[in-house]
Amino acid sequence: MADTAYEALREQLLSLQIRPGEPINDEVLAKSLGMGRTPVREALKRLEVDRLVVSYPKRGTFATRVEITDLAYVSEIRMQLEPLAAARAARVATPSIRAELAEIRERVGAFDIERAGVTEILACDAMVHRAVYRAAGNPHLEDTLIRYNNLATRIWCLVIDRLPRLTEHVHEHFELLQAVIDGDEDRASELARHHIEGFEAAVRSALFAA
Repeated sequence: MADTAYEALREQLLSLQIRPGEPINDEVLAKSLGMGRTPVREALKRLEVDRLVVSYPKRGTFATRVEITDLAYVSEIRMQLEPLAAARAARVATPSIRAELAEIRERVGAFDIERAGVTEILACDAMVHRAVYRAAGNPHLEDTLIRYNNLATRIWCLVIDRLPRLTEHVHEHFELLQAVIDGDEDRASELARHHIEGFEAAVRSALFAA
């Protein structure tokens, strides 16, 4: 139950359905999820570790604010770790993992981004990134990257309706998956770095244009 609550609340926080800075009432959330308050409270503790919520004594729990100044910090870390994970995945992924990545690549290739909603786009993006992290075979690297990818996703959601390059964004995922499947470490690393650089540049451009 705690895992279910965690997944549901995380998605609401990432997609900004729970707005940054919004107070979180565990009783209301428990009713909306059809469960007791205990699993929701356990989920909120995990989300606090993920820096998606913050608790203050005598004040309660709130969704963390999305600070645009964090974009540079988050991107700096991802710029180092995403290429590392992609290269490692290309090197160590097992045949069964490569087969899973091939299936995901086909799903990405068939994804109709022009008709997709924000939730579907976010799900597709998360599917690719988490698959590559998992393929890298380092659970500590995977956990770290998931956490920073989540923080980047919240920033992305602030401007996603102003980004014109989402088709290209999805195509980059297709190429990255192919490089990992092919075992091409250098190309996988290069594509991952390019993807993160493009993400930061696109978000900054949208923010300054606002």
